[in-house]
Amino acid sequence: MDKSHLALLCDYYELTMMNGYYLTGLRDQITYFDVFFRSVPDRGGYAIFAGLAEVIDYIQNLRFDAEDIDFLRGKGIFSEDFLRYLQQFRFSGDLWAVPEGTPVFPNEPLLTVRAPAPEAQLLETYLLLAINHQSLIATKASRIARAAQGRAVLEFGARRAHGAHAAVDGARAAFIGGCQGTSCTLSDALYGVPAGGTMAHSWVQMFESEYEAFRTYCELYPNNVTLLVDTYDTLKSGVPNAIRAFRDVLLPQGITDCAIRLDSGDLAFISREARAMLDAAGLTGCKIAASNALDEWLIRDLLSQGACLDIFGVGERLITARSEPVFSGVYKLVAIEDAAGRIQPKIKISDNEVKILNPHFKKIFRIYDRDSGKALADQLCLHDEEIATDRPLTIFDPQATWKHKTLRHFTVRELLQPVFRSGGLVYEQPPLAQIRDYCAAQLATLWEETKRFKNPHRYYVDLSQRLWRIRDDLLRQNGRADMARQVSEPK
Repeated sequence: MDKSHLALLCDYYELTMMNGYYLTGLRDQITYFDVFFRSVPDRGGYAIFAGLAEVIDYIQNLRFDAEDIDFLRGKGIFSEDFLRYLQQFRFSGDLWAVPEGTPVFPNEPLLTVRAPAPEAQLLETYLLLAINHQSLIATKASRIARAAQGRAVLEFGARRAHGAHAAVDGARAAFIGGCQGTSCTLSDALYGVPAGGTMAHSWVQMFESEYEAFRTYCELYPNNVTLLVDTYDTLKSGVPNAIRAFRDVLLPQGITDCAIRLDSGDLAFISREARAMLDAAGLTGCKIAASNALDEWLIRDLLSQGACLDIFGVGERLITARSEPVFSGVYKLVAIEDAAGRIQPKIKISDNEVKILNPHFKKIFRIYDRDSGKALADQLCLHDEEIATDRPLTIFDPQATWKHKTLRHFTVRELLQPVFRSGGLVYEQPPLAQIRDYCAAQLATLWEETKRFKNPHRYYVDLSQRLWRIRDDLLRQNGRADMARQVSEPK
């Protein structure tokens, strides 16, 4: 899809609400919307934020062309004044976002949009699909890369992705999360995600013998060659024929950088046997790659069993986040401005406590231990608040208000950064490799207890006292004093 023709990639009710705002005098009403998520995939301790670059491209190219207008006119419910407004549509608002690659936690704003109601409403669908998809894949990739314990992880999932865009953008997100490359060539061309690959079984089948297939491939691509050795019998023919091809073609050229790939069978046992065969042949530098429906749990088990593996090619379970394929991001109204520019907080209340949102225009401060550099907690504050670092700060666990910790000797960093002001881009997007390095550096600030796969430590995301009181007052004003008491206790 051409990025300049995405205006209709929205839920239909965005357009009916926009038309309604226009007809009822709310066209110029300034609103604040937050994008946040409610739970970490796979019951993990953190998520990785990704997708901001796609959001920026979308907003910069958001236009309604004549064909779009004709289609909407044909629906028979939109006013001509509204359609004329769409013909001139440009985003004129402000947007703040957490930098891509940042570890993030439930119920804190990843993006905040300040814009007239029709503009802010139109962004909902695309912002959510971009952030939900790429954050999901980046989070899964981070888990898989951590399971690999420093070994290379390559994203191999294009053929199992949920459509072309999911393959291309998913490879980008996986790179941010910790993968070193992809099989998807278009992700390399568009984003610079390093693309590479080996061979399919069909290559081996096309030749009279497995050895001939291997030898030919080594002759064609002698640098960084990887041979797929399980077409017939991995240990009886595949590995021996690979060794023979390496000796006959690569070693005479002084090339020792090579690899084999295992794609079936008992990967722990076969990799140990293959390693012994390669070492006995003097190919101690030859790496062993593994693929075949891998994920973080299988990789962790393989390594615990002594598997001799150096590279993991991870496909369907990464690109589809198969274990939990939905990221729980939502887009909610949190405030409006009156005619005098005063911000009026808004709240959504539900009998399901997890769906009660944090109102108002907010900041996020990440609090770090001054000595270790480790992240201690996040605090959501009103937009005009600051955190003093010269006195103790008490942080409460919002899910168990009796749990708290008092922080001393800390530093703070504001996470939300301006991206658009009055419709103009003010954010300098870093190169993708820099985003990946930033992600790794920020993950290193989290305690291992927060990053473990099972029963991770819950990271504290607290509200400032002012924000808590506003939230509590809104609950009480709407007849939900029961919820106000359950949410927190005064600090």
